[in-house]
Amino acid sequence: MKLIFQSSFFLFFSFNLLFAQTENRYNLNQFGKETIEFVKIPLEADRNDFITLGIISAGAFLAMQADQPVRDAVMKDRRYYSSFPMKFGKAWGDLYTAPAIALLTGLYGNLSGNKTYSKIGFEIMQTMLYSGMVTGFIKAAAGRARPFTDKGSSFYKPFTLFDDDYHSLPSGHATLAFGLSTVLANNTDSDYLKALFYLPAVLTAVSRVYHDNHWTSDVLLGAAIGYLTARWVYGKHARNDSSEQIGFMRGGEFNWIYVKINF
Repeated sequence: MKLIFQSSFFLFFSFNLLFAQTENRYNLNQFGKETIEFVKIPLEADRNDFITLGIISAGAFLAMQADQPVRDAVMKDRRYYSSFPMKFGKAWGDLYTAPAIALLTGLYGNLSGNKTYSKIGFEIMQTMLYSGMVTGFIKAAAGRARPFTDKGSSFYKPFTLFDDDYHSLPSGHATLAFGLSTVLANNTDSDYLKALFYLPAVLTAVSRVYHDNHWTSDVLLGAAIGYLTARWVYGKHARNDSSEQIGFMRGGEFNWIYVKINF
């Protein structure tokens, strides 16, 4: 829960720093309008939304049946606890990674006048804030005990606000990691870059289970929240903007990352 609150504060500060005075459509006014639309989603949900919710809920429930066996298997081998993939995965979903990337891309976009990077920074901030609200609410309401408490995968202490030991479901790191990766992947038409952007998020999910901070179902639900939120945010802008993508351009002996704008 602390991860969500601190990250949200940093993102709000970044919003004010980068977008309060910007002249393009990625500004605080646009953020306010889209935030209202996001909050109203439960009131305007349609049949497809309920189907999606049902699939996610069913998937989480099925994953919960494997939570304890997966933990038992993982705890038998701790050789990779401090390995680079596990550390990198944790860092990708850690408190400052997504906000820092949002700040850097947004700042570069504003200083250079590159609308693509302003858009990416704006979408990362929105995704983190929106998905953080959802994840934080579920964490407090569910009150699921983390694996390292040794209370078992079925122990819940609902409406626990301040004891982080009971904020296992869903994973905040997985939410942040998959939200960040999905924003980046959405803004490219390169399959190679999409895979590259999602790899750190997968490592985040694995590391949270391997480090005994979350159950498998926790990271799956967190990943779903981050992914779906990022898709919603991207969709709000893709319907109105020209097609702006990040991709590869081959030139001589080097591969360059470029921005392609289709009008």
